[in-house]
Amino acid sequence: MSLSLHHLVREPKVKLDKNPFLVLLHGYGSNEEDLFSFATELPEEYYVISARAPYDMMYGSYAWYAINFDADENKFSDLDQARESRDLIVKFIDELVATYPLDAEKATLVGFSQGCILSYSVAMSYPQKVQRVVGMSGYFNEEIAVDNYQTNDFSNLQIFASHGNVDQVVPVEWARKAKPILDNLGIKNIYKEYPVGHGVAPQNFYDFRNWLNDTM
Repeated sequence: MSLSLHHLVREPKVKLDKNPFLVLLHGYGSNEEDLFSFATELPEEYYVISARAPYDMMYGSYAWYAINFDADENKFSDLDQARESRDLIVKFIDELVATYPLDAEKATLVGFSQGCILSYSVAMSYPQKVQRVVGMSGYFNEEIAVDNYQTNDFSNLQIFASHGNVDQVVPVEWARKAKPILDNLGIKNIYKEYPVGHGVAPQNFYDFRNWLNDTM
């Protein structure tokens, strides 16, 4: 069966009737092999599924949505494409649950940069589909969430967010705006910063891996 998104799979070492699973969402201009490189270091009871974004930028680079520049070199995102990718990821999660022996009640999105932005938008829009989010080096863009997302039931959602405090690609100030929103909605969340740029510090990786184990 061909699923909506090309993906890589690491099966769990501990096989259950239905296993928890992680869906890895890479950043702009990367591909499914990027985050999958640390799949062997993730908890053994998880299926680890790394998805490739739908928009081909050539030479093994992909995006969840276009980032364009105007004549003054101001960046702006194609929000229509972003919303389409949001819903495509939700469809992909449903397909994964139908294809692999996965526990639909234990779905976690792990996103970096643009993948983080999409992880937020999926979880805030469809919290019944995703129980946990690890969002790294991104931010929550309310314009990509569904209308009236604030009325959703977030009682089962937990979020671990992190950012480099010298990030030169996504300003750390953007990332910091998410926590007050999450707190006001009563969403359990942790936010950490690390002394790095636009990347994942080793301590960041260990912290989110420990968080995964603690919130199983």
